[in-house]
Amino acid sequence: MQRQLIRFVFAGGIGFVVDTAVLYLMLWLGLGYFAGRAVSFLCAVWVTWQLNRRITFSASGHQSAWAEWVRYLAAMSVGGGVNYAVYSGVVSMVRPAPWLPLLAVAAGSTAALLVNFATAKWWVFKHARSNHS
Repeated sequence: MQRQLIRFVFAGGIGFVVDTAVLYLMLWLGLGYFAGRAVSFLCAVWVTWQLNRRITFSASGHQSAWAEWVRYLAAMSVGGGVNYAVYSGVVSMVRPAPWLPLLAVAAGSTAALLVNFATAKWWVFKHARSNHS
C-alpha cells in the first residue's frame, strides 16, 4: 500500500500542475476563480485517472474504461468537495495576488489527498492487481 500511495502522490503532483495551469488559463480567459476551478478540476481528474489506472493501481479490466472513468470521477468528486471547500476558503480569505491560485489549489489538493486515495483504492480500483502494494 505504501508504494501505491507514493505513486498516487506522484500522479496527484502531475494533476496539480495540470489543475493549476488550466486554472491560470481560465483566469486569463476571464472565467474567474470558481468557474475556472471547476474546469481545471475536471482536467486534473482526467489526467490523474489516466496515470492512476496505469501506474498506481494497474486496472485489471474488470470494468470498462467508461465505467471506470465514471466511478473515478464520482470518487474524486468526494475529495473534490473537500478540495473545493478549502480552495474557496483560501480564495475568500487571502488578498488577490498572482500566486493566490497556486496557494489555493495546493491547500485544497493537500486537504483531499487521503480521501481521494481511499476512494480510489477501495472503490474504483478495488479489483486491480495488488502487485504494486
